[in-house]
Amino acid sequence: MIRSGHWRALLACIAVSAVFAPAANAEIVSAAPGGFSIRHVVDAAGVPPPTVWAALSDIGKWWDSEHTYSGDSRNLSLDPVPRGCFCEKLSLYAGIEHAHVVYAQPAKTLRLVGALGPLQEFGVSGALTWQIEAAGGGSKITVTYNVGGFADRPLADWAPIVDEVVGGQVKRLARFVVTGNPAEQK
Repeated sequence: MIRSGHWRALLACIAVSAVFAPAANAEIVSAAPGGFSIRHVVDAAGVPPPTVWAALSDIGKWWDSEHTYSGDSRNLSLDPVPRGCFCEKLSLYAGIEHAHVVYAQPAKTLRLVGALGPLQEFGVSGALTWQIEAAGGGSKITVTYNVGGFADRPLADWAPIVDEVVGGQVKRLARFVVTGNPAEQK
């Protein structure tokens, strides 16, 4: 049985978590053998769009190292200008272009084209769009990733896997801009 003092502490922790945990909405918009579309929406309460934009381009600070080839997100870079690279350094003269920037409107929209992660070895391409809007004294971040082409199995099978990874990164960015720490608080 939980004592009343413990209940108050538990409720306080839940309240603090609600304030610092960004609200999120995720969905697989569509999935078919030849492609899929995913969308994630998170709120960054109290954080203006220019701050979100700056953090977005400082990708090595918030991207999950588990979802890198090098095992260290500090090896990632993102140059948010047309023809800019979302790249990862592996070692001297070795690296990966995850995607490249095709559209940049600072503090509003960043669109990259590329096949992320394991999709890179197939004949697919994807458009990853980060949309940042002012909302309620903070920002609303909407991320879409539209992928099409040929893979080892129907791309609809890849949709849930990619959705989970991209969604995790979007939440990490929101936590980073709101709390300064991208890790999920437990």
